[in-house]
Amino acid sequence: MYFQPGEHKAAGLSFSPIKAIISPRPIGWISSRGEDGTFNLAPYSYFNAISESPPMVIFSSAPSESSQHKDTLRNVIETEEFVVNVVSSALGDAMNITSAGLSYGESEFAAANLEMADCKTVSVPRVATSPAALECKLWKIVELPKPDHVNGGVMIIGTITGIHIDDSVIKDGKVDVKAYQPLARLGYMDYGRISEVFTMQRPSKK
Repeated sequence: MYFQPGEHKAAGLSFSPIKAIISPRPIGWISSRGEDGTFNLAPYSYFNAISESPPMVIFSSAPSESSQHKDTLRNVIETEEFVVNVVSSALGDAMNITSAGLSYGESEFAAANLEMADCKTVSVPRVATSPAALECKLWKIVELPKPDHVNGGVMIIGTITGIHIDDSVIKDGKVDVKAYQPLARLGYMDYGRISEVFTMQRPSKK
């Protein structure tokens, strides 16, 4: 099977398979704050770390149906800060609740019954029960190319300025992902949880 992007239906596929092919992906559960002091919390499936030195992350915001920016992007533009909260298996239902399209100013934290916790280097709160959280300062916003007759997405790149880790998930000086089983985004409405881990040593130089 071969087809060009956007022509999946002609190839016999009901939905675009790109998200299913590029999977699993970590979930960027982004908390942000607007200039007016309101908070937002939303999951993003196009998210990942892009650099360790300097430590940086990236997520992209799909174009909204209106001409206005989505709440997270609007907040990041206004305050130049955000927090990435790790989604454990136990927080899956809460994460899903925060994906609802609430009106600007309505609290996803309250809707999902999530407690907020203060951060050190940014004024944005984090999810208190998240096993780890990354405080971030905005580095750059990049408008992505616009496909024919539709709006393009926006890419947000941030520098990590602070790291929170729950002591209970640290074992022998390392973060033990099996202790909290992070959720991963697959294609369509599918998710996976990391419950099995194995090690592969890099080949030694001869």
